[in-house]
Amino acid sequence: MYYGNSFNYGRIRTGRAVLVAISIPIFTSQLEKARESTDLANIRAAYAEISAALTEDAAPTSTTTTTFGRTGNENAYVYTATIKLGQKEAGWKTTDADKAIAGVTAKGSPAVGGTCVVTVTEATGACTVEYKAATSGS
Repeated sequence: MYYGNSFNYGRIRTGRAVLVAISIPIFTSQLEKARESTDLANIRAAYAEISAALTEDAAPTSTTTTTFGRTGNENAYVYTATIKLGQKEAGWKTTDADKAIAGVTAKGSPAVGGTCVVTVTEATGACTVEYKAATSGS
């Protein structure tokens, strides 16, 4: 016998549909939090690379998400790291994102498709962290 159109089967299908409808926003929210965590980890890794470069006196190497630069002259270098942000929503959704990077509070707020620029001056050790919106050319 086929019970595909029975009352119980309809209830089960409806129950599954409700569970899927509830789980999609939760999954999307968790996915965005994961993207933000990745962005923060990349920013902290870039700062660590610059810190290592200060002790080794060599410019760090760029990666697919981070571009490093060094300007100035001996003992007065300014290191910069530009990190591409991967989040799909502007601003931070996680509470951990409010923590300062290298003890410095960031200027601005992360934007979709934007970047984060970390700058460290060798002579003073001063660090700045700034979020920039996506440019129309990228």
